[in-house]
Amino acid sequence: MRVERGFTLIEVLVAFVILGLSLTVLLRIFSGGLRNVEVSGEYARAVLVAEAQLAAAGVSEPLEVGETWGEWDERFRWRRRIEPYVPKDAETPQPEAVTAYQITVEVDWDNGAQRRRISLSSLRLRTAPPGIGGPG
Repeated sequence: MRVERGFTLIEVLVAFVILGLSLTVLLRIFSGGLRNVEVSGEYARAVLVAEAQLAAAGVSEPLEVGETWGEWDERFRWRRRIEPYVPKDAETPQPEAVTAYQITVEVDWDNGAQRRRISLSSLRLRTAPPGIGGPG
């Protein structure tokens, strides 16, 4: 007489529970990875917006002290501040023919319930018009 062995109902249920828990963990890992990819894409777009605003200052728009702001793609809000640059060592004489400006661009956007923000800063030089502060 031959006895056939198989899995008991308990063994099958335990195997399904282990499989279910494993799949749950794997799905959470993958969804977290996809969420991180989305967030990094948003940061990359925000950096592009900030770089575009830095590049526009003094080229397509005048390099003047003040603040401007706007919106891009109905999602990203940017603010650009242009201020006179004051070096840390203020006793160092600055050439009169050149004026330095510090440009700071902040971009913020909503990501679900969170508000995210980046900030880029740069220095830009403007030469004085001929006849002011140096040889013309």
